[in-house]
Amino acid sequence: VSTQSTGDFVMIGRVIDIFRWVFRELVVLYHILFSGIKGSSHKERLESFYSKQAKVYDDFRKRLLQGRETLLEYLPNFEESGVVWIDLGGGTGHNVEYMDSIGKLDQFSKVYIVDLSPSLLKIAEERKQKNRWKNVEIVEADATTFIPSEKHVDLITFSYSLTMIPNWFQGILHAKRLLKDSGVLGVVDFYVSQKYPPQGLKKHSLLIQIFWPFWFGFDNVFLSRDHLSLIHI
Repeated sequence: VSTQSTGDFVMIGRVIDIFRWVFRELVVLYHILFSGIKGSSHKERLESFYSKQAKVYDDFRKRLLQGRETLLEYLPNFEESGVVWIDLGGGTGHNVEYMDSIGKLDQFSKVYIVDLSPSLLKIAEERKQKNRWKNVEIVEADATTFIPSEKHVDLITFSYSLTMIPNWFQGILHAKRLLKDSGVLGVVDFYVSQKYPPQGLKKHSLLIQIFWPFWFGFDNVFLSRDHLSLIHI
């Protein structure tokens, strides 16, 4: 086989990969913009939104949801034994897989991936089987009410999931109740500032403060000026 023929095959392969990538992106965008969200409960609405895009969820969100890996890298290393982590709204298990890739998963005796979407949790279960995680449990449950058998845990994370919870304030308060006194709460999400934010925090223009909550609201993403205030209490 000539060098030119090999190069042609490589180029064709790259073109096919590009077309596949474009197709996956268009599929997700279509479902986000045009499928509509249906259901009488929060669980039904979540599943309506995610069921048709679950398989390509992570590839699309990788560019949209900035800071997820940064949060996980900044989380402390726990030295004691019996450490428990709950990833609330953990969806496909992306966060757990990333923690595994940077060598921080084995420090936990138990990890709970909690979500209300069966379609996303199916992907998480496939990841669990593929990676042979022995310390990971997949749980279909509400982030505002889930209580692990351990009762209190060392780490709770919300990775672009807090704004997906209608009663997000209850989600924060519940997480704080589950944490040990020395526990860590890690949050990365969309953010809109208060009209007069505390010193040192970014202040958004009035247009952003009004427009972004309105725009994200079409997809049941609940941006609030009060997220940071409640987290810091």
